[in-house]
Amino acid sequence: MSESTPITPDPNPSEALDSVAINPSEQVIATSDRNAKTRQLLGMKGASAGETSIWKIRLQLMKPITWIPLIWGVVCGAASSGNYTWTLENVLKVAACMLLAGPLMTGYTQILNDYYDREIDAINEPYRPIPSGAIPLTQVIIQIWVLLIAGISLAFVLDVWSGHEFPTITAIAIIGSFIAYIYSAPPLKLKQNGWLGSYALGASYITLPWSTGHALFGELNSTIVILTMFYSLAGLGIAIVNDFKSVEGDRQLGLNSLPVMFGITAASWICVVTIDVFQGLIAAYLVSIHENLYAAILVLLIIPQITLQDMYFLRDPVKNDVKYQASAQPFLVLGMLVTGLALGHAGV
Repeated sequence: MSESTPITPDPNPSEALDSVAINPSEQVIATSDRNAKTRQLLGMKGASAGETSIWKIRLQLMKPITWIPLIWGVVCGAASSGNYTWTLENVLKVAACMLLAGPLMTGYTQILNDYYDREIDAINEPYRPIPSGAIPLTQVIIQIWVLLIAGISLAFVLDVWSGHEFPTITAIAIIGSFIAYIYSAPPLKLKQNGWLGSYALGASYITLPWSTGHALFGELNSTIVILTMFYSLAGLGIAIVNDFKSVEGDRQLGLNSLPVMFGITAASWICVVTIDVFQGLIAAYLVSIHENLYAAILVLLIIPQITLQDMYFLRDPVKNDVKYQASAQPFLVLGMLVTGLALGHAGV
């Protein structure tokens, strides 16, 4: 047997451990940085500046987190048509329609809003690409036009694909792009008025994608348009939630958002009452057309929203706006789908 090599103890064992152990504070900082970069990419509050990739900056401008409700609205519209079937062609149609509603038209809307809100964002969200100087204004304008033209072109393709005699989806895309412009741009700048701006935003998130999805598989009628515009009054409440994050900048620049007009507490109550009452009235309508099961499910989905409003939003709407939206909005959007299925089942 050969002699074993003697083991010499390390005279500084703590330093040896430090060389392999992860400093807890550094780990927390690294996690925080990752979270901030993720928020930055998705276009959420609480992000950080410093991104250098031009494509990530362009994506950040489009705020991907805001695409989700509109993509979901397309699904609700397909359900309310009562004609959707699971075929490859229909899946491709829905996917193309989601591309239209989310990345293209919502992306266009978000960049347009950031362009005209660059002075407000310099106060509220200085890490955003435009106020931070991460992207030149000329490139922002080019991206706005590219998304707008691509969106209207895809809408026309969907009209042809669906065999529409009148280009319904193209008309909806043009109306939506016009609403987005007057919402953000002077001289009208609807967002300067808390009521008009919030309703325009709510209708854009509910009526427009829902009508588009319905038109893709069925004939869009006045009943669907009126019902979704009524449902958009619940969306008005969701739009008000978004105003709390920019209340300081709105005050300084004289924008009359509801939190500025009525104060934080009163605006938070207006917000939650609007969300709950109009969903409840939609449930009452479903009862009136004998869709009682769907109405009951919708009511059950309203209850956790009320609970989360009390837990988070009403206690501190400025601090808890994102937390409330993340926890409560899934119940609201599920309620939209339940309503869509009910309308499709009833043949409205």
